[in-house]
Amino acid sequence: MINRLSRRSFARLFGTAVLAPTALATLSTTAQAEGTPSTPTARRFPQGFLWGSATASYQVEGAANEDGRGPSIWDTFSHTAGKTNNGDTGDIADDHYHRYKEDVQLMKALGLKTYRFSVAWPRVFPQGTGTPNPKGLDFYNRLVDELLANNIQPYCTLFHWDLPQALEDKGGWQSRDTSEAFANYAGYVAQHLSDRVKHFMTLNEMKSFVDIGYRDGRHAPGLTLSVDKVNQVRHHAVLAHGLGVQAIRAHAKPGVKVGLAENAEACAPIIETAEHIAAARKAMREENAGYLTAIMEGKYTDAYLAHHGANAPKFTVADMKAIGTPIDFVGLNNYTTTWVRADNSSSGYAVVPAPASYPHMMSPWLRVGPQGLYWGPKLIAEIWGFKEIYITENGASSTDTLTPDGHVYDSDRVMYLRNYLTQLHRAVSEGVPVKGYFCWSFMDNYEWADGYAYRFGLHYVDFQTQKRTPKLSAQFYKEVIARNGLA
Repeated sequence: MINRLSRRSFARLFGTAVLAPTALATLSTTAQAEGTPSTPTARRFPQGFLWGSATASYQVEGAANEDGRGPSIWDTFSHTAGKTNNGDTGDIADDHYHRYKEDVQLMKALGLKTYRFSVAWPRVFPQGTGTPNPKGLDFYNRLVDELLANNIQPYCTLFHWDLPQALEDKGGWQSRDTSEAFANYAGYVAQHLSDRVKHFMTLNEMKSFVDIGYRDGRHAPGLTLSVDKVNQVRHHAVLAHGLGVQAIRAHAKPGVKVGLAENAEACAPIIETAEHIAAARKAMREENAGYLTAIMEGKYTDAYLAHHGANAPKFTVADMKAIGTPIDFVGLNNYTTTWVRADNSSSGYAVVPAPASYPHMMSPWLRVGPQGLYWGPKLIAEIWGFKEIYITENGASSTDTLTPDGHVYDSDRVMYLRNYLTQLHRAVSEGVPVKGYFCWSFMDNYEWADGYAYRFGLHYVDFQTQKRTPKLSAQFYKEVIARNGLA
């Protein structure tokens, strides 16, 4: 039908002015000359939006036995036969400890405005507590100075899973003492870095390191505890967060902001109707009851406690007050979406299971669901009234390979990032207060129990030579940063 319509008829039918080919060409040429996309649907992010990337200490640093660093639970776990893919360890990883200046130059070339790194607790306190190791802290001083010299804002995570083995030997996260040890460590690091670092995150993905490390046994320390003990570990993790926030505020220089980076369940309505949206809002609180909800509200929900009954965590009023210590921002690590539908049960919602055919990236757990970057921050802002949210991780796993001419054409990752960022733009365009986005990861690294099998990086790393090569996704992300948006 369209082929038979005149341009004027098409315009009358669809209410659109149809330009002649010469006019379209002129429009495109003018737009290119001005350095802007030719499409009128370009998706711009707010001025000052922070585009960043992220890594974690054990996954990139290497130098496992240098300058006084003590062993972590991941050193022990990865060196235990059968625990990681191919027996891979983080002994060398990306050798970032020695190559950080080279890596910062790659960040600068990418156009990053900010970089999220984590401090290795056993570098600073080899025994977890006691006498600090000045050489360990010196590395982070050098890294922060290098970032600032290249106009990249440092965002610091204080715990990204590498618990000092000395603390695990005393009970690890099963012990309340570890929560207090974390607070002392957090206060010490903040005291020494906060003259230059203005954003600190306490713990990264409590949900992951508790459930996978202490319940499922697939991550360090490789335990399979009973339900009541897992719940107590979970409580000690959120308590560590709360005590850590208090310690950072007590020791940091003025102007510092404190938050966390949690992989909260990003609940989304399976169909965007009023009843399913209401169900997603209920699910957001209850599906995150043991972590984010407890922190935001300073209490465990009635449903959470009732569900666990005699297995519920043991806690005091003082514990919950500490856990609910107000924070300045929320960091949301998001890779997937938890689909929710309305339900007649007492909870008012049901999680929609993923069928076997559901699309996912190379990691089986990484089910593609871009809507999580819309509904996750939107519901956090609506439910708890937050005014400063960051997407502290978002990325895609693949098995990238170099072509004979030395390129990595990771079109799958470009597709993934484009779709997720489109949903994030939808959120910010509606006023959801997302202030920045950190792509995971800056470069290929040690992917925990999966070793080096899966790659998440914007930069390809040859782990034999340590050569870094920007992938097609790095070119895409560089363009996003330069435009401050999507075409």
